[in-house]
Amino acid sequence: MERQRKHWLSAQQKTDIWKMWRQGESLSEIGRALGRHPSGPFRVISKGGGISPVTRTRSGRALTLAEREDISRSLAAGISMRQIAVQLGRPTSTVTREVARNGGSQRYRAHEADASTWERALRPKACALSNNARLRRLVAARLKLQWAPVQIAGWLRREFPGNKDMQISHETIYRSLFIQTRGVLKKELVAHLRTNRTMRQAKSASERGQGRGRICGAVSISERPAEADDRAVPGHWEGDLLAGADNTYIATLVERHSRYVMLVKVAGKDAQSVASALIRQVNKLPAQLRRSLTWDRGTEMASHRAFTVATQVQVYFCDPQSPWQRGSNENTNGLLRQYFPKGTRLDGYTQAELNKVAARLNGRPRLTLQFMNPAEKLAETLALH
Repeated sequence: MERQRKHWLSAQQKTDIWKMWRQGESLSEIGRALGRHPSGPFRVISKGGGISPVTRTRSGRALTLAEREDISRSLAAGISMRQIAVQLGRPTSTVTREVARNGGSQRYRAHEADASTWERALRPKACALSNNARLRRLVAARLKLQWAPVQIAGWLRREFPGNKDMQISHETIYRSLFIQTRGVLKKELVAHLRTNRTMRQAKSASERGQGRGRICGAVSISERPAEADDRAVPGHWEGDLLAGADNTYIATLVERHSRYVMLVKVAGKDAQSVASALIRQVNKLPAQLRRSLTWDRGTEMASHRAFTVATQVQVYFCDPQSPWQRGSNENTNGLLRQYFPKGTRLDGYTQAELNKVAARLNGRPRLTLQFMNPAEKLAETLALH
């Protein structure tokens, strides 16, 4: 069934997007939380250069919506401006100007007046660089020399210690680069930044932003048995998810000793879907092939304890940003792109079709196995054990 297209994001959804972005969530995680494609949050965030807009607040001296409703009702009842002002405890001039700005006595409507006043109050603050051509040239010149904004800001403080007009914060430089509506620094200067990012990352966007490092009770790979490290004994596996289009995935498992591959159909990336699919697959293996599983720090394995209880297979987690600790799995995922190119939806494959692809890989001779194939190597190993 074709998914219904959603053409817009509400004001509350946009607020939620910025909140999750500030917390370090990735665009994919934000999209899943809102039931949207990541392109939706991306459009909102990229428009602001990744820098969340300042939350606007109303002045305590401004008329409230409740006061405006009182004004509207009083005007309808024929009460004079002076009497309305007395009722509200406001100067008569405040009520007079409010009514005059918003359609006059006959056309005044509280909600329309409140919304119009909120819009009129929006006064963009001029950027420090926009009013200082010399400072702007200095910043642009040093960006072209691949100086980081924090280095430029520090150099300016040292070079012009008593001149506040020639000093600027590194955040202002970033804002001027990433928020192009300011029209201060040219977009081309972004290319000189070390990261080549087009948006400002949230301060908390580290491992958290990638869905890493938040697994309760994770056992480090440093505690994995030596027999798994040297590949001497079969039954130690490496696992990961292979990503496809539209947040579709398949789980990949590689046996370290023989490089034997299993592909597992999963309903989604959530921990429950991944754990239940892996439990079904791993429990089909003989006992001597169920020793350990090494995974990365993805939260799709947050239910690792339930997996271990159901299969008696201990899960070990790699160190952050250390894909080489699952080298066999990483290599296999690269080989699988021949069958599942990037941009392919993976939810349309049946388990039988995945088994056929796995059989293809398991039938390929491997240099590391002296040109035996993984299926032969595994069969030989099981016969010896």
